[in-house]
This record gives sequence, C-alpha cells and structure tokens, in this order.
Amino acid sequence: MGTTQLESVPEPKYWHLRTVLSEALDSEFTVGEILPNERDLAARFGVARATLRQALEQLELEGRLQRRRGVGTTVAPPRMGVAVGTGRQVWPGTGDDAWQPVDCALAAPPGAVATALETARDQAVHIVRRSRVSHGQPVAAELLYLPPTSVPDLSAIDAPSGTARARAVLRELQRLELQGQDSAVELGSARADDAKELDRLPGAPVLVVTTRFFAEGRTAALSVATYRADTCRLTFTASGGVEIHHGPQQEAS
Repeated sequence: MGTTQLESVPEPKYWHLRTVLSEALDSEFTVGEILPNERDLAARFGVARATLRQALEQLELEGRLQRRRGVGTTVAPPRMGVAVGTGRQVWPGTGDDAWQPVDCALAAPPGAVATALETARDQAVHIVRRSRVSHGQPVAAELLYLPPTSVPDLSAIDAPSGTARARAVLRELQRLELQGQDSAVELGSARADDAKELDRLPGAPVLVVTTRFFAEGRTAALSVATYRADTCRLTFTASGGVEIHHGPQQEAS
C-alpha cells in the first residue's frame, strides 16, 4: 500500500517532546511536584523554549499539568470522573451531592437563563453558588438559578444570605416533585470570575454543563456548572440522553 500524504508528514517537534515529557512525568515526578523552570527544561531536552511551551500547553490541556498563580507548573492529580446523564434524577443538594453551597443572592439572571425559566428579564431569581473540590483543589463552580415560584415559602426563613441561605433554598426546592431533568455539555473558555474561583487563568478551557430540572410542567431550576477541562473527565451514559454540541449541529450521546 502506498503512503498517504498525511502519513508522510513528520511528527511536530512539540508533539514528540510532549511524549517524552509525559514519560518523564510518570517516572520522575509525583503529583503536586513543581517542574523546573522553562529555561532548565528546554536545556535538558535540547529544544527551543517556544517548542517547550507548546508541549507544556498540550499536557496542560490533557490534564497532566497544572499552571497555578504564584506557584508554577505542577504535576496534576488524576482527572476526576464526573458522571453526566445518569438514570438517577434528583434535586441539587439531595443525598450524596458532592457540591458544597457557598452563597445565595436574589438578582436578575442572564437573558438566556430568564428565557429558560420563563421569567421576565428584569425579574429577580434566587442564585445559589456552589463549588466542587477534589484533592484539595477547586475543580468546578456552579450557579443554580431558581424562580421565586419554585421556593414560595422561602420568605419565612430567617437566613438572609451566605451558606445558610443557600442550604435553605435547596431544602425548599426539594419540596417539589421532580418530574425530570436534562443536561447539555459544551466546551468553553473560563470567564474572569470563573477563572478566579477555579484558580485558573482567564481563557483556560472549561466544560460547561447546563442542566434543567422540571417540576409542575415547567423548568423549576437551571444549573450552569463550569468544570476545569484539565482536571475533569465527563462520563456519558445512553440512559441520560446527554446532548453534546458541535457548533450548529447536535449529537445525542
């Protein structure tokens, strides 16, 4: 058989270096260990610093490395498996939920969220902020939006703000009968507020999981969870019917 044009193209230098570095991470470094600086690494492997940076960026994208402010480049822990679209459907905050409530506020949501919740754009909704941690590091941040109609008895609870208010909102939400939920996943870039909360640089790759929870024939709550793409691996199951977006087209998992 003849050689195709693609097969005849030599492997890029940075990709070969990425393979060499990956093997070094397995044999010479431990999780959390700080790598030598770029100058020393480039000299060790006999490559230009631009080539080294390309290889390091690829390993960061693959979740092998983490770049942290004020620390440097460290060896990343194994990616955390996050199940999406499982057959089990429960309200946020129920049972063994891995998310930790952080705060709660009453404010107008983004336009797309207001449309999904079928509320007026200027109508305030409850916004619960939660976080998820693995190996002592933040790996995901969530904003959970609930219209006042989903938690009508909340006004009687003396918890004006903070974690206590967030927990109270979640408890009240569970009074509704959950009729179903669906999730959609898309690749994005970390906004400034997400980057700060996740200890990443703005523009870092993230996975955004949007989940709608249905009760009483309407969307009773909407979750927008932002996962660090370098530390999380999403697991899809056929029973959940998760939609993976590829630009204008959609593909069901």
